[in-house]
Amino acid sequence: MTSDDSAAPAAEASLRLVRDIRDIDPAAWDRCAGADGAGRPENPFLTHRFLAALEESGSASAKTGWAPHHLVLEREDDIIGVAPLYVKGHSQGEYVFDHGWAEAFMRAGGRYYPKLQASVPFTPASGRRFLARRDLDLSEERIEAALARGACRICAENGLSSLHATFCTEGEWRRLGAPEGGDTGDGGAMLRRQDQQFHWQNAGYASFDAFLESLASRKRKQLRKEREKALESGVEILRLTGEAIEPAHWEAFWRFYQDTGMRKWGQPYLTRAFFDIAQRDLREDMLLVMCRREGRWIAGALNFIGRDALYGRYWGCEEDHPFLHFEACYYQAIDAAIELGLSRVEAGAQGAHKLARGYAPKPTYSLHWIAEPSFRAAVSRYLRQERAAVAEEIAYLSERTPFKKCAGE
Repeated sequence: MTSDDSAAPAAEASLRLVRDIRDIDPAAWDRCAGADGAGRPENPFLTHRFLAALEESGSASAKTGWAPHHLVLEREDDIIGVAPLYVKGHSQGEYVFDHGWAEAFMRAGGRYYPKLQASVPFTPASGRRFLARRDLDLSEERIEAALARGACRICAENGLSSLHATFCTEGEWRRLGAPEGGDTGDGGAMLRRQDQQFHWQNAGYASFDAFLESLASRKRKQLRKEREKALESGVEILRLTGEAIEPAHWEAFWRFYQDTGMRKWGQPYLTRAFFDIAQRDLREDMLLVMCRREGRWIAGALNFIGRDALYGRYWGCEEDHPFLHFEACYYQAIDAAIELGLSRVEAGAQGAHKLARGYAPKPTYSLHWIAEPSFRAAVSRYLRQERAAVAEEIAYLSERTPFKKCAGE
């Protein structure tokens, strides 16, 4: 696959594709991804170490249908922008569903796969998809636009049906998306799509009890009862990060993850090797909630720590206990976010049951470039209707959060 550096923002800049992220300097990638001076990630999923763990472990590879083709923008041998790109032969592991688009296009005689995906594999967490350095004389928006145009150009020149930047930021969505009702072409403007997730917002709470006080009385009692029920059979819960996470914890968590993956997706997305690499490289970015009863690990939930958010990712168990899932995934995450001074918890895809636990609906965003004009027009019409439906649902659910509606409630 080739790239054309004519989309670069200045004559001295060039674009290239890299098929193994380990061939890109980690510090240079992380500067684009927004690491601070101490190396703390803005978004843990966009770090070089996380994406390298997916590739090194064989989780994201051509064999699994996630062939890395990362886009690098350079000026005078200095990396000024990057984009995590994958050539996809299917639509699994994306959480922004386009199976219907693929079926419709193929029924009409088109070839939907392969396509190009700008995303973090298996990770429905929002973040930048076109990563620009912020310490340069060039504006971040100009570098971002050059990366997006370059990715669209790669699709057009290599016969790929489409580019999908899923779980992008609202800013990217607004800057790079086509005007309402507008069409897209080779210039790089993309169709806008919206969906929703449930996030918990930290309103400066000093403790979990302080959060509970913000809820209506009936909901507050419900959550307290759920937390008590989750532990009444003698379950002990530990929150582990950094050096406190040991290989034995991953042995147990792998069993939990396998069970959940087999039931949800048919097979787990992450390989066993990923967790060994996580032990080596990612422990400081992770919060592992482990549940123990009678000296045996029975359940666990894996979270990732960002600069301003805690991201819930995986859950699994070997014993069923009432409300233990809510405790390990949602209440422990809230506790941890308050303790760490984080502004929110993003609890992953789907799950309207999160609403009653203090997680409110929030929009998520994606961008889509489609090469074939008539198909692009059909998808554009569909997305206008879908955006209206999503906005209506968010408004409806936002009126039904468990928080107090008036003083004294």
